[in-house]
Amino acid sequence: MLDREYPARPWVGIGAVVFKEGRVLLARRGKPPRLGRWSLPGGAQLLGEAAEATARRELLEETGVQAGPLLLADVIDAVSRDDQGRVRYHYTIIDYCGFWVAGEARPGDDVAEVAWAAPEELPRYELTPEALAVIAKARALLGM
Repeated sequence: MLDREYPARPWVGIGAVVFKEGRVLLARRGKPPRLGRWSLPGGAQLLGEAAEATARRELLEETGVQAGPLLLADVIDAVSRDDQGRVRYHYTIIDYCGFWVAGEARPGDDVAEVAWAAPEELPRYELTPEALAVIAKARALLGM
């Protein structure tokens, strides 16, 4: 298996921007990268797995939530470098968006905590600028 830290190539990560009653579902990471930080649910695409199937699998594994129809929200390059400038992590992240249809949000897999956050609450979660941007794009795509 290839290492995610100091990889030989980028990893494809798939995220889900899911809304329920105007709130977006967030996950606090329980493992690196970004241990302890809040982000959108998601994870690595498996060989032979379709991108949307990855979004649905990761959403269910990490949060116990299921979404209805999904739209492509954005594609983001997330590159983290070490102090010497070497690429420590490189993910190409494909984010889908949609609405909650089933499941009680609870932490699972590599997630320590989950939350449904209203727009005005987002600053306290200290999300990356990229995560905030994709949440805004998803809201616009979904007509919110």
